Amino acid sequence: MQYKIDLKDVENVHFIGIGGASMNGLAQILAKNGYRVSGSDNKASDITAHLQGLGITIYIPNASENIQARHDLIVYTAAILPDNPEYMAAREKSVPMMERSVLLGEITRGYEKTVCVAGSHGKTTTTTLLAGVTVGAGLDPTVHIGASVTINNRIGTSPYFMLEACEYRDTFLQLTPYIGTILNVDADHLDFYGGMDGLIHSFAQFARRIRPEGALVINTAAQGYERIVEGLPCRVINFASDESLCRGNDYFPRNVVFDHTGKPAFDVMRGGEFIIRVELPLNGQFNIMNALACFAVSEQLGITPDTIKRGLEAAQGAKRRFEYKGSYNGTDIIDDYAHHPTEVRACLAAARLASSQRGNMGRIVCIFQPHLYSRTRDLMDDFAQAFTEADKVLLLPIYAAREPFDPTISSAMLGKRLYENEMDVQCFEDFYTAEQWLRKNLIPNDLLITMGAGDVHLIGERLL
Repeated sequence: MQYKIDLKDVENVHFIGIGGASMNGLAQILAKNGYRVSGSDNKASDITAHLQGLGITIYIPNASENIQARHDLIVYTAAILPDNPEYMAAREKSVPMMERSVLLGEITRGYEKTVCVAGSHGKTTTTTLLAGVTVGAGLDPTVHIGASVTINNRIGTSPYFMLEACEYRDTFLQLTPYIGTILNVDADHLDFYGGMDGLIHSFAQFARRIRPEGALVINTAAQGYERIVEGLPCRVINFASDESLCRGNDYFPRNVVFDHTGKPAFDVMRGGEFIIRVELPLNGQFNIMNALACFAVSEQLGITPDTIKRGLEAAQGAKRRFEYKGSYNGTDIIDDYAHHPTEVRACLAAARLASSQRGNMGRIVCIFQPHLYSRTRDLMDDFAQAFTEADKVLLLPIYAAREPFDPTISSAMLGKRLYENEMDVQCFEDFYTAEQWLRKNLIPNDLLITMGAGDVHLIGERLL
């Protein structure tokens, strides 16, 4: 149950699942601003230990007795199920409750220059780039990013707030951006939206939440582009992957080259005018687009091209975004969060490019852990075509996350489709068996990618 709450009337806040990437950041912001904060999680972690060091009370695990009469507000996420003991206790005791995205919206209303980065892919990386550029420009922003990065939760003293705007269950419709960014619109969360029409409608609603004096920065190739930008009272600033896709005075790259590790250098163009050349320390064609979005937003904030360039070239990628983990018996191990067919294709294309540039190209071995039964089912045809750049595909059981077990869909079904597409594919029932296969079959110069939004990264870490 949602309550209409003015944060000015709140003193004691409790977070259910405080160890989550977004939840711990919000908890830190409230604690920094004088609220008494507590939280619980099912297991201790480096994050919960860090929060304890900040004076935040931590309870392990979730338990009904953690909900106390002194609490003025309970914060939970959309992933918390109604049978969670603390959720049930809060309802029984009539303690006011607020979903995470609603709290984020309430917090951001206190900032004049909120930049909200939306899109099906690239939100974390682009927000990370913006954080680096704005910090380097001396804007002292507050930053909220739903992943582990160097600057994932930073509390500044200025009117600037950089954050990810997630479309899951319309949570980004709680925000009122000064600048909104739409990196792309791709089929995902269709179990909630019912189809692309519903998803595009939601992105259009997000664009309409941008303040009239602000701006929408949008990829011209985003599905539903015309519908999203139609009739907007704010300015519309476009960026495109190629000049041929431009729709006016857009940002686009020119003279793109990749080094031996697959990292790009390119000229930033605005309309037909050369602005500056950037050497990006992040792999892949897709990161050029993330950087262009960052460049467009940063110029709207009054940051000079030279300062933007310095920030981009000093960028450190987010964890689990084409992250180099180390080498195992001559095999480089890369970890990536890709869990959507478009992300899988982009990651494997970057891997193929990096592998070809280094000269001693071996196999690309991808071990993939599908994320959610519904996503695997709804996007099966796309997944079946997404792994063409891999030489060997290893499939783990589906990571259910917030969903109950569904016996009608499995990794084996995806494996069958990949086999029919003449892919070299193998399915495993558990992590241990997959790890033993890798130990026996990886050879020097292979490139291993652990891929998925679950805990597949543990396999690479065990090898190392």
